[in-house]
Amino acid sequence: MEKSDWKNFFEKKVGKCKILVVGDIMIDKYYYGDVHKFASDAPVPVAKITKRRNSLGAAANVASNLALLGCQTFLAGFVGEDHNFETLSEQLKTCKINQDGLIKTDSPTTTKVRVISGHQQMFRMDFEDSATKPEEKYTALEKYIRSLLNDSLDAVVIADYEKGVCTEYFCKNVIKYAHDHGVPVTVMPYGQRWIKYEHADYVTPNIAKINKVMLAPISGEDDETVERAGRYVMRKFKIKNVLATRSAHGITLVTENEVAHIPTKSQEVYDSAGVADTVAAVFSMALAGGLKPSDGAYITNVAAGIVVSKSGTYAVSKNDMMNAMNLKNLDFEDAVSLPYAV
Repeated sequence: MEKSDWKNFFEKKVGKCKILVVGDIMIDKYYYGDVHKFASDAPVPVAKITKRRNSLGAAANVASNLALLGCQTFLAGFVGEDHNFETLSEQLKTCKINQDGLIKTDSPTTTKVRVISGHQQMFRMDFEDSATKPEEKYTALEKYIRSLLNDSLDAVVIADYEKGVCTEYFCKNVIKYAHDHGVPVTVMPYGQRWIKYEHADYVTPNIAKINKVMLAPISGEDDETVERAGRYVMRKFKIKNVLATRSAHGITLVTENEVAHIPTKSQEVYDSAGVADTVAAVFSMALAGGLKPSDGAYITNVAAGIVVSKSGTYAVSKNDMMNAMNLKNLDFEDAVSLPYAV
């Protein structure tokens, strides 16, 4: 694709893409401070908090990427009726993410609270309940998804972090509903039970996640080994295609009829947090916008390279992408080889 084609894609097509992200929703809270003393009542350090920050996590971060890219973005999943939900909701409003699909439960809103002194994380507190929710909650969630599909969608992303949403029954239902409307489904897999993603159009694992389901682990260094692993996943779990991220060794797209290995260029990596979310988001945006899967894989490589150059979880924006793909007046063949790592 020529630079003018990519500019047209971002300026005219992306804004029309309607994408649903469904799965485990989180909010990340960061408290920054200095430690100068220990508590008088216990042998623990005391941090004087000087700054705080909130960011969207898991499925919510996937949605954040899509919204900043300019897509019409819908988020669905379970939340609690608590203060952390209020924080989450405000963040979603800021990003202009539709939150009509958030189903309230008796469980807490999944939240990770980190206290950081200098560059060192001192400790983390998790508020979560990963137990399966009551049947009526899944019924309400599926009802919302079906109504949204009836109003037309261009892509669905299932973001699985094993926090209680993505049961086998639920995932298979979502995939079926989407396919009944001709809508592609991209899955961010987790754990070992990938059978629940059966018939998904794409899964987007890194090598560590692939190794969770392999008989013997692979390193990700060799193209042919990664291709064989991708085809193994496709056969075993009846998944149509695999987009595998390979850290410094690139990204590989495996389909029934072709394979594309996209190399990277070395760079200093600041932080790989959130890269998996960006990969799923950008690739789904490409599918929703009508790009060929290979072009989608290329543009995903550009986005991942942007994210790892940032500190902390970072949601890539349309301006980020357009700047990167016009950097030093690059044409597309140069731009797609910008580095990334996961």
